[in-house]
Amino acid sequence: MKWILSFFLSMLLAPLAPAEELALTSSQAKTMGIVSAPLPAKQQGELAGMPAQVVIPGNQLFTVSTPLAAMIEQTFVGVGDAVKKGQPLATLQSPALAEAQRGLLQSATQTQLAKENLVRDEQLWKDGIISESRYRATQSMYREASAAFAERKQMLRLSGMSDADIARLQSENLLSSQLTITSPITGVVLEKTASAGQRLDAAIPLFKVAQVSPLALEIQAPLASTNELKVGARVTVPAYGAKGKLTAIGHSLSGGNQTVLLRALIQDGARNLRPGQFVEASIDTIGGTVDQWSIPNSALARIGSRVVIFIETPKGYRSETVTVLHEGATNSVVTSKLRGDERIAVSGVSALKASMMGIGGQ
Repeated sequence: MKWILSFFLSMLLAPLAPAEELALTSSQAKTMGIVSAPLPAKQQGELAGMPAQVVIPGNQLFTVSTPLAAMIEQTFVGVGDAVKKGQPLATLQSPALAEAQRGLLQSATQTQLAKENLVRDEQLWKDGIISESRYRATQSMYREASAAFAERKQMLRLSGMSDADIARLQSENLLSSQLTITSPITGVVLEKTASAGQRLDAAIPLFKVAQVSPLALEIQAPLASTNELKVGARVTVPAYGAKGKLTAIGHSLSGGNQTVLLRALIQDGARNLRPGQFVEASIDTIGGTVDQWSIPNSALARIGSRVVIFIETPKGYRSETVTVLHEGATNSVVTSKLRGDERIAVSGVSALKASMMGIGGQ
């Protein structure tokens, strides 16, 4: 322990090397907890480490609601279940449905009667027995009855009855208060707010069903970075092997962090992502000529107004000033005059920084 304290004291009192290089043996570096790793591969023409959230494209998300005031009799699916288009999700009991069915049957009878009257009066008008005004009045009544019948039929369609169910109702004249709610698409149940026994008003959401492939990304990007972006650029999520393309670049800034919202569509590897997940995305830029490296945040040190990394040398470590282009949650994208084959300190950087500051008298 005394040796370690003596070593740190000698480091702090040592003179400043011209190239800001710290002379360290391998055993001394190990004692200080310093670990080196190769500099990651160079990136060129890429905006990396952008914070993003996985979302479902708006045209792939559907909300299934109660078409009429009803009581939930039974549910058949839960959150996370895969469903097919037309698959039953729940059954409801609704007296309002029976009332709507009765209205349809009444309207069908009135329409048939109006049609028969029209056929009769048309023949009488042609034979000169009735006036044209009476014939036109009968024709108007038939049109009104037909419109009312079409309205009643559409109401039952909106209530969830199929055309086959409506035709069966007309042929059999059997009213039913039971209504089956089905899935509008083939997808996955994301939310379920329904449970057996609940009494609900009309238009109350029961389920959210979505297609989970492809998925979309909402990316927050600094305003200065958007000048090098173009719709259609390749977008990747390296940590999850997903990729797609940039579909939109926002025109307004968010009030809090002054970033621009970008949207991307992820088609390859979407199965590796989950809606609501936070990830880091990379976007190809146009005309990018600056060499970039994505390095761990643990490799960065701030000395005064500078951001530096520590590069391993035969004698120890030397500091190298870098410019941070983007700082992410775990990695940051930097640019500097590096060859690309260097080894940098990724652990124990605070000890190197303390020694550097002591040597420089800062």
